[in-house]
Amino acid sequence: MANIRVHADRLEVHLSATEKSLALRGADVVIQREDIRSATITDDPWIWIRGIRRRGSEVPLVVAVGTWKYHGGLDFVVVKGKRQAVVLELSDGEFARVILSTSHAAELIDRLKLSAEALPDDAAVLGESVGD
Repeated sequence: MANIRVHADRLEVHLSATEKSLALRGADVVIQREDIRSATITDDPWIWIRGIRRRGSEVPLVVAVGTWKYHGGLDFVVVKGKRQAVVLELSDGEFARVILSTSHAAELIDRLKLSAEALPDDAAVLGESVGD
């Protein structure tokens, strides 16, 4: 799915051209690390998608990319098939929750646990594109 970059102060979700097209979104998603309340690994990301699709594309159980609206706000979803995913609960920002399919879920959680001082100067890049 998307390329995920973990920095000392933020998490960047870099969408491929295909993902941006499917999401009907021109920009990547940037999440401040201080806004991340919790991170959960799930083997079935489809049960975490809530509300109705506002902007984006979905083929149930195949691919879902875009923004979902629920009674409390917006979630951003990049889910492919039955791949493992990370669910980020956020306290502030554009989205209340971000759900990302990735083959590197455990590594992403470990990187998020590291303090800003422990992270190297360059960002860790995790993830794949929708075409993978």
